[in-house]
Amino acid sequence: MRAKLSIVIPTLNAADTLPLCLGALGEGLEAGMIREVVFSDGGSQDQTLEIADAAGAVVVRGAPSRGGQLRRGVAVTQGEWVLVLHADSVLPSGWPAVVATQMQVESPAAFRLRFDARGLAPRLVAGWANLRSRVFHLPYGDQGLLISRQDYEAVGGYPDIPLMEDVTIARRLRRRLMLLPVAITTSAAKYKRDGWLRRGARNLSILLRYLLGADPAQLAKRY
Repeated sequence: MRAKLSIVIPTLNAADTLPLCLGALGEGLEAGMIREVVFSDGGSQDQTLEIADAAGAVVVRGAPSRGGQLRRGVAVTQGEWVLVLHADSVLPSGWPAVVATQMQVESPAAFRLRFDARGLAPRLVAGWANLRSRVFHLPYGDQGLLISRQDYEAVGGYPDIPLMEDVTIARRLRRRLMLLPVAITTSAAKYKRDGWLRRGARNLSILLRYLLGADPAQLAKRY
């Protein structure tokens, strides 16, 4: 019996963070859960593609647009389920059992969020993300997305847009999109660089503008 789960990772010069991301997939490989790993690359100039080759991953190449990359990546997968991960996010220990249970429930889901940083600011930003995901069913892409092929095709898949592709597909899934009981750990590098308050406020502003009808291409220029 073939494994049911395909992993899709959008990449663009992600060599620094990929080793941890891929390392966490080991549990799924040992459990015989993962059918394939797909890198959807947007033109990396670092060692990303060498890492993909060493990992035995399938590589799809195209223009650097998060929505377009994800759409191309999912298109070549063969599993009944897809788990979309960002290259700077790390799955928690024991994730295969949680994902297997969710697949039995037959409902799409995202992970709770945790940052690889300590302190009040990381907890507050992650807390808001988890609240938003639970109450409004709007997780971001760094929380991962577990979705069956049937559900993915039913909502039209990821839109080919440079930003807010994660929110778009979440809105299409609506209340069917659940929040898993375990947390994925994502990089805090952008928040440390821009400032936790400033980055958080900007993300919220972009989300609200998108929900009010702003063009994702214009929003991407500010991101």
